[in-house]
Amino acid sequence: MAPARSTADLFDSRSNPPDHYLIAHSDGGARGNPGPAGYGVVIKDESGRKIAALSEYLGHQTNNFAEYQGLIAAIEYALEHGPKALKLISDSELLVRQIKGIYKVKSPTLQDLHARAKELIAQLDWFSIGHALREHNQEADRLANAAMDRGTGRVAPGGSPASDSSQATREFEGIVRDGTVQLLNGRLPEGTRVQVRAKK
Repeated sequence: MAPARSTADLFDSRSNPPDHYLIAHSDGGARGNPGPAGYGVVIKDESGRKIAALSEYLGHQTNNFAEYQGLIAAIEYALEHGPKALKLISDSELLVRQIKGIYKVKSPTLQDLHARAKELIAQLDWFSIGHALREHNQEADRLANAAMDRGTGRVAPGGSPASDSSQATREFEGIVRDGTVQLLNGRLPEGTRVQVRAKK
């Protein structure tokens, strides 16, 4: 059994990558910060061929929470599907510097996520993380925004054709009676997620 590898070794991106590794472009965001949040991750192989796209709505969270969730999702993908070698590219300089140990993690919530990320990274055979400007991370940004759109009931541009058209975003008029919103035009299926914007 090989000796345990320290996370400090894995955080050193100067080592040459193995023959086979994954490249993950990751992004996370929150509208309002905190607000409706989501992440997007584009996974490619070492030749640049796209092999997966990940995105998830995270509820009411901060930008940094979403960035960490994107990182964790990318690492978990590499561990589950292989190869266990990952080059992660993020447009969050804070995330990159915290993972590299340049910045301290002060938020208790982020401390938990940072510890989880380090735990997962230690299970990889090779890891590199780097910063890219947002314009070089556009596909991951689109996936993160699509996740936020799904979570808040907005129509995501270029949404998947496989999505259920009955769940497409529609606007309804309603009025509050006894603390409950009653629709004036149409019905919604039980359990439908809605976002209410009050008008006077």
